[in-house]
Amino acid sequence: MKKVFWSLTGLTITTLLIFLGNRVALSSDESLEAIPLIQEQPGEDGLPKGWRPLTFPKIPNHTLYTFVHEEGREVIKAESHQSASGLYIPLDLNPKAYPVLSWCWKINRIIEKGDETKKEGDDYAARIYVTFKYDSERATVWERTKYGTIKMLYGEYPPKAAINYVWANHLQKGKAIPNPYTDRAEMVAVESGTEGVGQRRCEKRNIYEDYQRFFKEEPPVLLGVAVMTDTDNTREEAIAYYSDLVIKKSDTP
Repeated sequence: MKKVFWSLTGLTITTLLIFLGNRVALSSDESLEAIPLIQEQPGEDGLPKGWRPLTFPKIPNHTLYTFVHEEGREVIKAESHQSASGLYIPLDLNPKAYPVLSWCWKINRIIEKGDETKKEGDDYAARIYVTFKYDSERATVWERTKYGTIKMLYGEYPPKAAINYVWANHLQKGKAIPNPYTDRAEMVAVESGTEGVGQRRCEKRNIYEDYQRFFKEEPPVLLGVAVMTDTDNTREEAIAYYSDLVIKKSDTP
């Protein structure tokens, strides 16, 4: 099933637009060196404070997300059984001021039938979405028409673009390709295959430089970060753990 946030077909963008239109985004006066995205205390719904479910109307089975304490740290646990949904934290940050995203993750298995190049194989045991805001002042005429239509229908603009950092199934580690549904979402194989399965792996990416490299332009405002474990296309199962998600000014420890 299509899992692209701003498509007019397949999955609707309604869910995400509700977040965008009614969110209290995590922002900063740029005085902080680092902004932890997973707080120690849960919110009223039991999820990490500030995080919200991201579900898709045409996918009835949702991944189960719980906030657990594991190995001395707070962890988002995702359990997907032929299902798909995510958790999303709205942001409002300048990616040039906060270019570094770091996190740790662990999976119990890869998706054997996953295929990064095909729509029917667009499943991952673990992925992290980074979304960027649409800026009408920097848009082309065609983009203004398309995004204007979406805003007229739903009241808000969808994201301009997204980077997906994934634990790839078969795509070579370090390789990046467009999402099979849209060229406005790039898939980056931060980890790949069975090497490291069952182990906690910690990653770090410069989202500012990545955006420039993939989309050949200056990145707009950082709109949000999502985690997602999904197995609905392949009808498989997977468990993932996400922790230590931090936006930073530099890549120093």
